[in-house]
Amino acid sequence: MMETDRPVDERSGAEDLPWPTELAHDLVRRTLRPGETAVDATVGNGHDTEFLARRVGPAGRVIGFDVQARAIEATRRRLEGLGAAPRTALYEESHVRLAERAPDDVGAVMFNLGYLPGGDRQVTTERTGTLAALEAAWRKLRPGGVITVVCYPGHEHGAGEAAAVEEWAGSRGAEGRAARYGMLGALSPTPVLVAVCKVASRGSGS
Repeated sequence: MMETDRPVDERSGAEDLPWPTELAHDLVRRTLRPGETAVDATVGNGHDTEFLARRVGPAGRVIGFDVQARAIEATRRRLEGLGAAPRTALYEESHVRLAERAPDDVGAVMFNLGYLPGGDRQVTTERTGTLAALEAAWRKLRPGGVITVVCYPGHEHGAGEAAAVEEWAGSRGAEGRAARYGMLGALSPTPVLVAVCKVASRGSGS
């Protein structure tokens, strides 16, 4: 599932500042290498999945998860149009299954929480499943890799989920570097980006 691009009316006064979804792409672009494996933990309509497929290139691989068949089908069509379907694996299941599906050297994992745009808003990510998926992603992430999580504190359950993600990210200790990015001065809660990079040990080559 994925709550995605910003509405035009929310951009007023901040046209030159990156939205959290855009900034997530920037951070992954700096980290993810062509030929690597990447994970889209919440494929939604496939925007992040397409970005990852372009980034890893023909020699790479993208694994995607979503509990809704509608999201999986929309993403599959998008990837087929790109010619990237052969290097992607889409699973109609919870991102908690990431621990079973992903290899041990993932370069980047992207989460875009909330509900599917245009879909049933009652079907949304939940704190417990998100934290379990984050733990799995952290175990699979290579040194130097990055996890990005776009959170939506403005919708029901979103504030608690966002707070839990921030607490999880801040608990990585010496193994990770975590940051939170968001807009200031908005009249209503806007999306925030939480990003965590796994520290590359000396001699790892990362």
